[in-house]
Amino acid sequence: MHPQDPADHGASDPPTRSGAAELWLVRHGESTGNVAATAAQAAGAEVIEIGQRDADVPLTSRGAEQAAALGAWMAGLDPGALPQAVWCSPYLRARQTAQLALDATGSGLRPRVDERLRDRELGVLDLLTAVGVERRFPQEAARRRWWGKFYYRPPGGEAWTDVVLRLRSLLRDIDDAHPGGRVLLVAHDAVILLLRYVCEQLDEDQLLEIARTHTVVNASVTQLTRAGDGISWNLASFNAASHLESAGATVTEHAGDTDVAPR
Repeated sequence: MHPQDPADHGASDPPTRSGAAELWLVRHGESTGNVAATAAQAAGAEVIEIGQRDADVPLTSRGAEQAAALGAWMAGLDPGALPQAVWCSPYLRARQTAQLALDATGSGLRPRVDERLRDRELGVLDLLTAVGVERRFPQEAARRRWWGKFYYRPPGGEAWTDVVLRLRSLLRDIDDAHPGGRVLLVAHDAVILLLRYVCEQLDEDQLLEIARTHTVVNASVTQLTRAGDGISWNLASFNAASHLESAGATVTEHAGDTDVAPR
């Protein structure tokens, strides 16, 4: 009996995977927490005064306008170019952004809320500015400098690497649920950067350089498309906000998590 040619079984073919074909990554619109954090940083205050859990922080009126502008832009696209599914962080500002945008499209889509898209948890450093961390937790400030932005985990909180673990799991589920599909994800600045890290197979230095040189603006769109191998991803656009400008909505930049923009 003659051995079969390995090519008969596709042994020489590159690996392929039937997963999602395109991801749209959207940061939520401007929130009251964004405004409070930016004001606290500018004033040199130690604490960001919000009076709500991070999960309950709503959009500002500008944030609502940004979400509506996102939806208006989507409504103007060819129906065949629109996302077939929407996944969303459970935090209120993200859910409001997703719903306002979808309402404007008239698509009838409903966002699927998934806790793995929530913002990075800061533990004992929650609601503290960089000044507040230095003054109230000087040992943690030193630990953060030693470990670096990527690996530092505040007590009770998450490192960027912890967020990456949950995002890898999320992406597997999205691939399984939407083979060949276009999926819109509404989340947070750090989450969007870390989704890029996972999908583009970046290293720590590349990720930190992107974070150092860019702020993910509110209601911006980042698009990733699947490469020809069906596995890896290509960056089609990053941090696009022209849809906001076209609709007359204000473009706002808030760095959010102070670890997102390395100093």
